Amino acid sequence: MLSFLPGPVRGSLSFLLIVVNTLFWASFLFPVSFIKLIIPVGGFRKLCNVVLDGIATNWIACNNLNLRLTNDIEWEVTGVDGLAREEWYLVLSNHQSWSDILVLQKVFNRKIPFLKFFIKKELIWVPVLGLAWWALDYPFMKRYSKEFLEKNPHLKGKDLETTKKACEKFRSIPVSIMNFVEGTRFTAEKHAKQESPYTRLLKPRAAGTAIVMYAMGEQINSILDVTIAYPEGARDIWEFLCGKVGKVRVDVKSMPLGDELVGDYFEDPEFRERFHEWLNSFWADKDQRMEKLLGPG
Repeated sequence: MLSFLPGPVRGSLSFLLIVVNTLFWASFLFPVSFIKLIIPVGGFRKLCNVVLDGIATNWIACNNLNLRLTNDIEWEVTGVDGLAREEWYLVLSNHQSWSDILVLQKVFNRKIPFLKFFIKKELIWVPVLGLAWWALDYPFMKRYSKEFLEKNPHLKGKDLETTKKACEKFRSIPVSIMNFVEGTRFTAEKHAKQESPYTRLLKPRAAGTAIVMYAMGEQINSILDVTIAYPEGARDIWEFLCGKVGKVRVDVKSMPLGDELVGDYFEDPEFRERFHEWLNSFWADKDQRMEKLLGPG
């Protein structure tokens, strides 16, 4: 609608609207989360979670309206019919830009439960957003490097324990747990450094996905395999807001979470090997779909 404006003007306007929208809905979010914190009654907290997710859904809906006003994007989305807000989902996606988060929120808002991401613990200090993520029960993770664990073996398995504890919060109301399986954004440099066997993807990281499946296997109804493609090339978040992305293609493939995918990744070497085989096959299929979505050239 405002595509006649110069890109930097659109980007600045869109960013300002996102900030104002975030502050507006945070003014509702924080009081409810504070009440939830000081009244430790299970049923009441469940009601608060429903209210908080409703606030967050409206927050994202307004951000989506902002995108429609300031960007003229052609959306091609397949595979979202039949999804339900009453189900539990594990959403697995490729990752090329922070714009992917806006894309996922646009595609899934009010079609599945509100998306929850695993976030580095340090990000809780991000102004406003850090508190908002905390209020919405986003799971904050503290990752330990292999070298650190070798020096501190008593912390081995702490990641699994933290993840399981975080996932306990998701048992009371339906939720969609989001995981960027590559663990980082795709770049040609990272692709070359990894010597990735995939044409359009980095190597998948198995541990995080396996942990969530182990912690939530009985709860999750389906895996949503999401492939995001930018036929004109992926852009960073600023370029996205400035209108330099004209077309986005998203393919969603729903599949059941079978018992063969649920096991102790760290303590069961046979399961770990099977899980790696499944994930590599899963990722090879996604790589082929990326080629089709991007088209010739």
